[in-house]
Amino acid sequence: MKQKRHEKILEIVERYPIDTQEELLRLLREEGFHVTQATVSRDIKELRLVKTLSADGKYRYVPAKKEAREKTLKFWTLFQESVLSVVTAQNIVCVKCLDGTANAVCAAFDVLHWDSLVGTLAGNDTIFMLCKDEASAAKLEAELNKAGG
Repeated sequence: MKQKRHEKILEIVERYPIDTQEELLRLLREEGFHVTQATVSRDIKELRLVKTLSADGKYRYVPAKKEAREKTLKFWTLFQESVLSVVTAQNIVCVKCLDGTANAVCAAFDVLHWDSLVGTLAGNDTIFMLCKDEASAAKLEAELNKAGG
């Protein structure tokens, strides 16, 4: 569902001059996506939409570079299909994956450049993510668990 909503958001911002989250929320609802403003706000962040100045002098949401957008969608698709669990131990986030998928998930994750992440290490079915502090690890765990569900 989230993947389809993200695809619809990208389609909407490419088709229409969207300048507010409320306007995007309205168009999503018209397309049959019953979401809250908070969800739309998170989607904008995850899709890395940015506001740019258009020719008419107004700011509009636009997708980040196509390559960056494709990497983001690839990661979330891989993540949702491969990850079994995400848990935190102090400042380390441990991601358990299906057998043989951890390296691919980790590689896709690394190109997204997450704040407060020091580094990652992947094995066959496990990824360790070292965060700067416990609060950052807890935040990352929450974001990954929310997105995976």
